[in-house]
Amino acid sequence: MPGQEIHTAGITITEAQIIDFALRFDPQPFHVDVEAARQTIYGGLIASGFHTMAVSFRLYVDTKALAGGSLGSPGIDEVRWLQPVRPGDTLSAVVHIVDVRPSTSKPDRGIVTVKYTTKNQRGEAVMTMVGKQLMRRRPS
Repeated sequence: MPGQEIHTAGITITEAQIIDFALRFDPQPFHVDVEAARQTIYGGLIASGFHTMAVSFRLYVDTKALAGGSLGSPGIDEVRWLQPVRPGDTLSAVVHIVDVRPSTSKPDRGIVTVKYTTKNQRGEAVMTMVGKQLMRRRPS
């Protein structure tokens, strides 16, 4: 229902996870090289924003909010990386249901719009994004 909020558990991000993800998907020096990262504007190693997105979605999936109903996603909009995520940060997310719209052409499904706010252990927002989730509708 619009207005509903789903709060996820938290997960602590390790240096090894940051480097592993970045070596495979975003191999920029501030994500993969501790020494090089110290010389950047970040002053140390930070997680890829794409890593933060993936962790946030995984935390949402772990709530079981999508269990049995998810049919995939047509996309993500309005991604904002607000603060660097560093080794030792514990991330959790609040997923706010913005809109629920039945499909006009396929009555067995609909689109749910959700806004993620991912925060660190200090309660600082590190990322926001708006996602569209294709969901199976319950039989009437």
